[in-house]
Amino acid sequence: MTSTPDSDDDRAFKDLNVVGMLHLFWEQKQVNRGTSETENLVVYESIPSPGPPFICYVTLPGGSCFGNYKYCYTKAEARRDAARIALMNSTFNDLPCRRITPEFITRSIQEAVATTSGNMEDASDPSTSLGAYYLMLKSNTGKTMLEFQELMTVFQLLHWNGTLKAFRERRCSRQEVVRYYSEKRLDECMRSHMALDWLQRESKRPGLLSRELQLAIRELAQARQAGRELRFYKEKKEILSLSLSQAASDELKAYCGEEEESWRNRQASLTSLTHGGHCLAGSMIDPLEHCEFYYLDSGSDRESMG
Repeated sequence: MTSTPDSDDDRAFKDLNVVGMLHLFWEQKQVNRGTSETENLVVYESIPSPGPPFICYVTLPGGSCFGNYKYCYTKAEARRDAARIALMNSTFNDLPCRRITPEFITRSIQEAVATTSGNMEDASDPSTSLGAYYLMLKSNTGKTMLEFQELMTVFQLLHWNGTLKAFRERRCSRQEVVRYYSEKRLDECMRSHMALDWLQRESKRPGLLSRELQLAIRELAQARQAGRELRFYKEKKEILSLSLSQAASDELKAYCGEEEESWRNRQASLTSLTHGGHCLAGSMIDPLEHCEFYYLDSGSDRESMG
């Protein structure tokens, strides 16, 4: 989809000042929550480009990310369009129907049963994928779908990175993994561990990082052009970019040496969650996939409004 620099819609967005409206929206939310921090609530990132189309990302408090939907001829236009998409999602997300309630959980579990081979009884068993999904929903009762997506991004990345598979192989229960990572924030430490994982894979399969990065870039562009929430795709791109830059650096060996202690600590964390008993049946990531399918890709309940 393209638009001309002088389109009526573009002039309307200038008049509306959606950038200011988005900031005021989140500033008021912070005030209502009793939070005094109202500076830098909304963070914009313009992608360097010699010419159009220009791309801009906007990150909201909590980590949700959106980008410009239209073909934009100027950086200012891209910024306004990204703010427009973020504002539409922010206001829509504040509707009562976007909160996780007991009724919403019941509907979600029923949909999960209808689209899988599970049954309603599995929801009460945390060792099953359906039970883990129910546990995640129940522990986030009262939160909005955007807030839930921020949590789910962590699990999506752990799935993509292979960490959840490692937990499964160490016989960690789904319940333990969900509880452990529900308290974790996506920070530089977690990103560096994931980047190290990909560095190790690159050492065994040269060229892997370049291929994965190109795929991540395409996925990010497609998600942005569809008006979707982007943090998962953007984090993948940044983690792979970090890994690739380190792989190409003369200091790669030194970097890996500095990270060795962190790697051992991570393995200790894995071990701390390991317990004796039977091997878990099925994949640990099933409930996480359910979450994305049910509330992001549902035709009747899309997260994005662009």
